[in-house]
Amino acid sequence: MHDGCSGKFEDGKQVQAKLRMMGFYDQMMPFPATFICKECNKEITMTTFEYECPHCSMVYAVTPCHAFDVENILAVGKRK
Repeated sequence: MHDGCSGKFEDGKQVQAKLRMMGFYDQMMPFPATFICKECNKEITMTTFEYECPHCSMVYAVTPCHAFDVENILAVGKRK
């Protein structure tokens, strides 16, 4: 799936699986990331490595290695 910090993920579900496997999904990001939600177009500030938009329940994920840039944050899908 992914090898260390040098690899790339194909989609947000892969990132989410890696975060959950490593136990990082609910940990705080070193720097909060502010961006526009792809589902509801509202500005959100992601504070944990796995984050749910408070407006529409779209889930986002980013690994600790890639959390420095919002371009690395991937949408996982809406929480059911």
